[in-house]
Amino acid sequence: MQGKAAIVTGAGQGVGRGVALALAEEGARVMLLGRTAAKLDAVRAEIEERGGEATTFAGDVKDLADIEGCVAATVERFSTVDILVNNAQEVPLGYLLELDDDAVNAGWESGPLATWRFMRACHPHLCGGGAVVNMASRAGVRPDPIRRGAYAAAKEAIRAFTRAAAMEWGPDGIRVNAVLPYAMSPALEQLARDNPAEYEARRNESPLGRIGDSEADIGRTVVFLVGPDASYITGASIPVDGGTTFLG
Repeated sequence: MQGKAAIVTGAGQGVGRGVALALAEEGARVMLLGRTAAKLDAVRAEIEERGGEATTFAGDVKDLADIEGCVAATVERFSTVDILVNNAQEVPLGYLLELDDDAVNAGWESGPLATWRFMRACHPHLCGGGAVVNMASRAGVRPDPIRRGAYAAAKEAIRAFTRAAAMEWGPDGIRVNAVLPYAMSPALEQLARDNPAEYEARRNESPLGRIGDSEADIGRTVVFLVGPDASYITGASIPVDGGTTFLG
């Protein structure tokens, strides 16, 4: 990753933070995008303490102007974009008859629409060897997405965009893959505090008996997918969840 320029969305916490740390550890220069400047600054400080290089862009992926501004700022700072990780996502939860339009629209605009817009904006810079990783979800392939229907639909749309981009942009030298992660997050940390029994049940869903680490498990997978060892992998959806998901 030495000298490569990466954008990671939703980089202020959870999986986004872990991916940003893992990329920077390999020498990538990282643009951190998120809505909360203080969280981004904390991740940037972590990267710099380890000897890496990062910058921040406080913005909302639902806003096209912020997406285009982030890409422009990345190119201005790092001259190009070699790696794009679409991680940001608002999570609309609720029974289908209880969800309102605003929640569903937020899930769509922050997920598949933002993913497509970012890929489109980065395409000219990614040509000739760039790589994209889009975060999907095991919720989209569960047989029982109860209260997660809108979220699952958004994440499956991201997988559709991933596959289409991989096929259409392969001749441009761009690889595009999706990861279905299961890792510790602020929500799971809160669950562990509030409801230890439910947290233990979640942890035991994995045949490996643990919930993934955002940097060591998810981040390192992303490092592999955007690096030379995965140069023949594109259009794939890869569960990184300790064996809880089967893609037939």
